[in-house]
Amino acid sequence: MILQINSSARAAADSFSTRLADELVAGLRQAQPEASLQVLELGRQAPAALDEAALQALFTPAEQRSPAQAERVAQDMAYIEQLRAADTLVLAVPMINFGVPAALKNWIDAVAKAGVTFRYSAKGPEGLLKGKRVYAVLARGGIHRDQPQDSMVPYLRTVLGFLGMTDLHFVYAEGLNMGPEAQAAGLAAARAEIEALTQTIAA
Repeated sequence: MILQINSSARAAADSFSTRLADELVAGLRQAQPEASLQVLELGRQAPAALDEAALQALFTPAEQRSPAQAERVAQDMAYIEQLRAADTLVLAVPMINFGVPAALKNWIDAVAKAGVTFRYSAKGPEGLLKGKRVYAVLARGGIHRDQPQDSMVPYLRTVLGFLGMTDLHFVYAEGLNMGPEAQAAGLAAARAEIEALTQTIAA
């Protein structure tokens, strides 16, 4: 199963990251026609923030939780079960103030659960979401690839790897706010990367 997570606050027609992720998913499904697809629109309905009430719910034993606390924990577990069921994860990620959108950060906080998606042992932390392939489609207004100001890629590598997802592939669409020519070049470069990735799957 392919799980596509769109994190742009814009509608799909106006979001470069979503449109490119759609193209990537179409290529993956062409290479793997049997793959099912689920799409999660975080821009329309973001996971709840990890606030004090959520922490209290998470650290309260299950049998002692109030109905509201049980519902809050169940929301996170639904995201976790959806992620567990996926073989392939496609993230559509626009850059917001040099970082990932808040909605995506909330989703990461929802699925990162000690003892559920990672654990600590005598040898250190171990991610429990292994064997998944992850594609992250990054849309940025400027040019940030391999630059010190690019905090998105190191963050995603770290947090996804911590959860056990180490087969990561990044697609870069950059220069999208630097004029028509730069935008066209950025989209063309991203589409070339998408084509190369999907051809690898099909081979």
